[in-house]
Amino acid sequence: MQVLMLLLASAGTCLGLLVATAADTSPARPDPPSLLPTHRRQKRDWIWNQMHIDEEKNTSLPHYVGKIKSSVNRKNAKYVLKGDSVGKVFRVREDTGDVYAFERLDREKIPEYHLTALVVDKNTNKNLESPSSFTIKVHDVNDNWPVFTHRLFNASVPEMSAVGTSVIRVTAVDADDPTVADHASVMYQILKGEEYFAIDGSGLIFTTTKTLDREVQAKYEIVVEARDAQGLRGESGTATVLITLQDINDNFPIFTQSKYTFAVPEDIRVGSSLGSLFVEDPDEPQNRMTKYSIVQGEYRDTFTIETDPNHNEGIIKPMKPLDYEYIQQYIFTIEATDPTINLHYLSSVSIRKTARVIINVTDVDEPPNFKQSFYHFQLRENQKKPLIGSVLATDPDAARRSIGYSIRKTSDKGQFFRITKQGNIYNEKELDREIYPWYNLTVEAKELDSSGYPTGKESIVQVHIEIMDENDNPPEFAQPYEPRVCENAAQGKLVVQISAIDKDITPQDVKFKFSLSTEDSNFTLTDNHDNTANITVKYGQFDRERAKVHHLPVLISDNGRPSLTGTSTLVVTICKCNEHGEFTYCEEMAGQAGVSIQVLVAIFLCILTITEDPKGTKEKKRGGRRISTYPELILKADLQELQSSGNQPGTRGK
Repeated sequence: MQVLMLLLASAGTCLGLLVATAADTSPARPDPPSLLPTHRRQKRDWIWNQMHIDEEKNTSLPHYVGKIKSSVNRKNAKYVLKGDSVGKVFRVREDTGDVYAFERLDREKIPEYHLTALVVDKNTNKNLESPSSFTIKVHDVNDNWPVFTHRLFNASVPEMSAVGTSVIRVTAVDADDPTVADHASVMYQILKGEEYFAIDGSGLIFTTTKTLDREVQAKYEIVVEARDAQGLRGESGTATVLITLQDINDNFPIFTQSKYTFAVPEDIRVGSSLGSLFVEDPDEPQNRMTKYSIVQGEYRDTFTIETDPNHNEGIIKPMKPLDYEYIQQYIFTIEATDPTINLHYLSSVSIRKTARVIINVTDVDEPPNFKQSFYHFQLRENQKKPLIGSVLATDPDAARRSIGYSIRKTSDKGQFFRITKQGNIYNEKELDREIYPWYNLTVEAKELDSSGYPTGKESIVQVHIEIMDENDNPPEFAQPYEPRVCENAAQGKLVVQISAIDKDITPQDVKFKFSLSTEDSNFTLTDNHDNTANITVKYGQFDRERAKVHHLPVLISDNGRPSLTGTSTLVVTICKCNEHGEFTYCEEMAGQAGVSIQVLVAIFLCILTITEDPKGTKEKKRGGRRISTYPELILKADLQELQSSGNQPGTRGK
């Protein structure tokens, strides 16, 4: 290598001397005659060839670069260089124009220098020729080895990748001149890890085997070397590549044990966890999708196995209530699979994909069980203490303790019902459907010990008692009626149309019949046979002086079994009317109820007084004084009230 460098330096020196000799011996070349204008002075030119110098020359300084020369040929002329590197790097001989380098040059730092040449008068320093710029180029020498952009590279590739799968591209840079053949070209090779990976000329690393298994080896350390075409390499010519294998789902889950045994109380809540199943899956957590199932046994509808997504465990849960008195042990086979596994990359088939599960049910002192989830009984209203129905609860445990029953007081505040030791329910009072059609009772069943005391285990059940209807209510007016009629009304005049209702459950085919309890009135009732009836004037014209109000008892019958008849009184007011039949004056309804209470009381007191004292007077001693009462005065006052009211006897004044 040193011999090669010496040869290159010698060649550069010889080339510089030849250029200088040519510049000194060659006369200035004038422009061709064809290019010279007529009657013009010949143009003067700078005379030199483009200058070059090799970098890192190992000969003694200064190094000759070249010669600058102008066609100006005066004894008082001198050569001058200008530029940033003049004086420090480059200098020129004033008399000859020889240019020298006083430092060893490094092309990788500065590949070329830009200078300006001048010819000036020695005495005045005035330019004798126009300044001229020129370039000194530094020739490249292959003195740099390739250097990687990083000393350490990190890369990843999926495990089980096909041969030729790209992993990463690494890059090394040679600082030498790329325009010079083979100076900057880089060659790569793998020094460590070549049995699994290879690298091409562009620095691309790729796989050479399809059996890269993360579960066997997860990381690989590759050492890559870079060198140029001439073999130069140094300490920085190598780099390390850490390759991590990315996990894929290529392994089946494996049970950690062949048999799982659990003990669970029989009163475990449906849907709650009774135990966990554990598997091992060498894949990473994101690729663990274990599915558990029952493959053998008759209890697939009794238990289910759910997967815990956080820990990949199998959680066993009962789907039905467990009963120690019915089944004490469950045995079945389970299987663990992964439906998302990539069978193309499957590395091995597990032989431990199944396991045995044994669930032992333990006995628990349970509360009584009612035979039904609720009870519905029907009872005819107005019945006297019949048996309504019976409830039954039993002790599900082997002890088979006796059961005591009671009705929760909050559900029977009126104490209408009672329950016997046998669970028979009776009503204590006659019930009226029209008051309460339904009763909802809460019946308690308490487990009793051998002494008849509650053990603390109890259950409740809802008992719904529906009161069935009996035809025990007669029909009545559908609404309050206040009919009025003119005193001079004509025969057949419609007074009011009436209808009826029944508090009992009214069937769709109900038929009401209407009639008057007496025909001795000035009114006629006509049954319309559509559950309505018309009240009309029978003879015409009424005497208001005789009666301002008429009371009509109306009989209404239903078609129930048995048929019931009710009497509703219709109060008809006789009003004064004008010639157009419009009402002008009617008594208020409040004064149409008969004789006033005050008058009746006064008459009753008079009768008592006359009976006790024939003289019509009676003395009473109150507080040491004698007080005389005068019933005749009270009677007289009541008679005056009757006369002032203008009512007939048997009617009530205002």
